[in-house]
Order: sequence, then C-alpha cells, then structure tokens
Amino acid sequence: MGGPRDENPPVVVDMSPKDQSLSIKPEEIIITFDEYIKLDNATKNILITPRINKDKVIFTALKNTLVIELNQELEDSTTYVFNFQKSIQDLSEGNPAEKLKLVFSTGQQIDSLTFSGSVNTYFPGKNDKLEDAIVGLYPFDDTTDVYIAPPYYLTQVDSAGKFNITNIKAGKYLAYAWQDDNNSLKAEYKSEAFDFIRDTIIIDQNIDGVQFNLSKGDQNPIRLLRSSPLGSNYTIVLNKIPIGISLENEKLGREIFYTLGDKRVNLFSEKPIADSLPFKINLKDSVGYEIDSLIWAKFEESERKPEKLTITPNSGKSFFQTLPIELTFNKPLKNIQYDSLYIAYDTASVIHITPDMLRFKDSLRRDVVEINLGIPDSIPYETFTIKAADSTFMDIEGQFNEEVLSANYKKLKQETLADAISGTIEGAQAPFIIQLLDSKSEIKREFYIESNNAFSFKLLEAGNYQIRVIEDTNGNRRWDPANYEERRYAERTFYYIDPETGNKNITIRGGWTLTDLRIKASPETGLKTIEN
Repeated sequence: MGGPRDENPPVVVDMSPKDQSLSIKPEEIIITFDEYIKLDNATKNILITPRINKDKVIFTALKNTLVIELNQELEDSTTYVFNFQKSIQDLSEGNPAEKLKLVFSTGQQIDSLTFSGSVNTYFPGKNDKLEDAIVGLYPFDDTTDVYIAPPYYLTQVDSAGKFNITNIKAGKYLAYAWQDDNNSLKAEYKSEAFDFIRDTIIIDQNIDGVQFNLSKGDQNPIRLLRSSPLGSNYTIVLNKIPIGISLENEKLGREIFYTLGDKRVNLFSEKPIADSLPFKINLKDSVGYEIDSLIWAKFEESERKPEKLTITPNSGKSFFQTLPIELTFNKPLKNIQYDSLYIAYDTASVIHITPDMLRFKDSLRRDVVEINLGIPDSIPYETFTIKAADSTFMDIEGQFNEEVLSANYKKLKQETLADAISGTIEGAQAPFIIQLLDSKSEIKREFYIESNNAFSFKLLEAGNYQIRVIEDTNGNRRWDPANYEERRYAERTFYYIDPETGNKNITIRGGWTLTDLRIKASPETGLKTIEN
C-alpha cells in the first residue's frame, strides 16, 4: 500500500519442457513465473500451432504457475509453437508477459520455415481492427478448409497489418486470412471479411511479402426459398438480397409492378386476377451466382388490410445548381396529385412540380421518384423545401399518404465551394469507379472512368473527404467481392493516402484547388517475393 505501481511484466523462471526441446511428447506444460499471474481468455489468446483440439486443453493459473494439460496425443516429427501473446498477466496490475513463446519438437529437429506478409482491408468498418484478423495455412491434402475447421498453422495479425507464421514444416499449403469477429478460428460464409491465395503454396524456404486483402461477400449462392400470396399481392422470399433482378410477364409495368424488400420480391397488381400468371425470374447475387426460375403468381381478393403508404425523402442534401430530390415509397405508385406537390423557398414563393420534372427511377417498380430541378442564381435563397399535402400520392392498392411531406435541401453559393480536386491513379488500369466520401464515409460524388487514369471533382462543398477507387476489372460498373468456390479475387479497392501524413483525409476550403494528387493502387493479393 502506498508504494510505486508495479509496471514490470511477469518473467519466466522455469519451463517444462524447456524451450527448443527435441524428441518429446509432453502430456502437460508447466511454466513458472517470478510473481503471481492470471489468465486473460487463454482459450482465445494462446495460439497453438500446428492445430490441436483446443476443446481438450485445460489452462490453469495457480499462484505463480501456469499449467497446460494437453489431454491428447501429439503428432510425430512435428514442431509445436505455443504463442502466449498477452494472455498471461501479473495479478496486481495486469501487465502482460512480453513476447512469450514455447517451441518444442516431437522429432529430432525444430522446423524453422516462415510465412509472412501484410493484411489490408478494402472496406474497413468503424469497429474493424486488423489485430482481430487471422492468417492460416492448411496442408494441401487437408479435407477441411477455412469455413470448416481451424487452420493447421495460424497467427494473429498485428495492429500495423503485419503477420508472421513461424516454425512451419516444409510442404504444400493453402493460405487464408479472415476477420475472426466471433473468435471461432474459422471464417463465416456470410459475415466475416476474408481473402485467400488461390494457388497452392510450396513452402521449402522462407516466404515473405505475402499480401492479403480482406473484404466481405456472402458466399452462399442465391436461392429462391418460397413464394406465396400475401393478401392481394404475391411475395417471393430469397436467402439474400440480389444485386440484379429481371422479371418477365406481359402485364409487368402496365398492371403489375414490383418492389424489392429485405430478401423479398413483392409483386403488386392493380386488381385481382382470376388465373395464376407465369413470371420468369432471373436473380444475380454480389459474388456472381445466378439463378433462373419460373413462378406462377396469384393475385386474389383479400380482406387483409393494406399496408399504409410511406415516403422516405433524401432530405438534407446540399446542391449547387440542380436540386436532387429523391422520394422512396414502400409500394408502387399509381397516381400523383400535382396540385399539392411543390417546392417552397420563402413564406410566399413556390415552384409547382409538373409531370415533366418527375421520373420514376424504374418503371417496373414505380417506388422511387426522382425530381431534378435547376434553381437559377436569380433566386436568392439557401433553403428549398419540397412539400406535399396528405393524399398527394396514391399507391397501387389505393392507399394515400397520410402524413404531410416536408423535406429541406440547401443551395450552396459558388464562392463557398472549392474549385476542384484532381489527380491521377497509378499502378492500376481503367475502368475505375471513383468515389468521393464525406467525413461519415457516405458517397458524395461518384463517376466512372472508362479509358484513362485521370480524375477530377469540381465545385465541392468545403469539408473533409476521402477518395476511394474501385478497379472495375470486368466493366460491370460495380464492385465485385471474392468468390471462394470459383477462386476469384475481389476487385481491388484503394484510397488516396497523403504521402506526408499517411492519412486518408483531404481537407478543402472555399476557393481552393488541389491538383496533382496521386492515388497509388494497393498491392494485389498474392505472393510477392521469396527469400532464402
């Protein structure tokens, strides 16, 4: 009490077996420290390679001693590595033992080959940490893979994205990396970012410079789970949200329309139809799987009360010259009362919306309305509000909007805008999708480059931005994630990095022009160099 704080980590005073021991098959491991210790999630944080059944292993901390009961037979002629990371801490202050590893062999030599490199993330989330990522090796003849069982050799990635697997036995391997969010030491098909080296790796010397690029993509092929009437409508239930959908029926777009909900395709008819109607349906998912099917939809009389019509505007948008209004409805629209739809910009002045100012984003769906209206500089106001009274919009089921619509948009003055951000993309080939992200990582601008490597964003609102580039190798104008079954890599994605600060952020003010920015492509997934 009252003494100086203990800042010294536990120090090993004895190990059984000794580090670098040969020709042993211990049933238990005992490590003694110079002070009392505690364990921090030993099952997760103590990495053991090659793979053993961790469910049988018992970790016990008693005073200043760690006892590991293996409870299983170890393989012959194999080097085992126990990497304790920060799992062993002193009892009083929680200082972790530093760089503590135990290496021994059941054979007559210590395997010493290494496999090392870097891990990058294409679309990093706010809570993603590279130190939660795992890199693993599976023997080529192993019947398991990264989705079925933990790897034979593994290591955790550090906060800088570096990894190093040590003490590997010479042989052929398959290599994977993944964001192990649930600590299962396996990748999850749907939810965890991952990457892989598609070629078999022959490790007969140290391998360095390996690159992994993590990205998410639900690897389950898209499937049609079921379809059935829902009230007077018809619903098709899927196992995932498609990125492409095609429906064919002669009444589609005239009497029947559809919407895409959460893993659902909803078909709406203006009136009941006595006979079932055939619909050809083609669905594509983000990883490249595709299905074709034929369904027979029924649109029956129903006493079920229709869902209320709701409107979601893209309010809060800023604009310079063209007012970019988008209204999203939960059901297809049938009619609009234009007399009660207008833009207000002061207490007395309005711009009435006419049919020629409005278009449906998809005429087969009629659930998203776009209004692009040029606002001349002669109107000296900053706030423009789209207004619609109740009963302005009627959906295909005869329901009117019950709530009044009022959504604001801000007109920017040219003198407050930055003139331009421009530059070039290096180390990759067009076509590109180039995106300007705001401080919330939302896309503010996006355009497509087909045949060169120059880019320019003009007349930008002052603020902090990032620039993201997607190398659209197949030219389909969207990012494609990896396909594990087809051994296809995700399309490369990279950001502008300030060469002086190493930061992604770009700050720009009114009247500024930033030129000659160089966006360097990140390394592709794969092996780069081999060193003896």
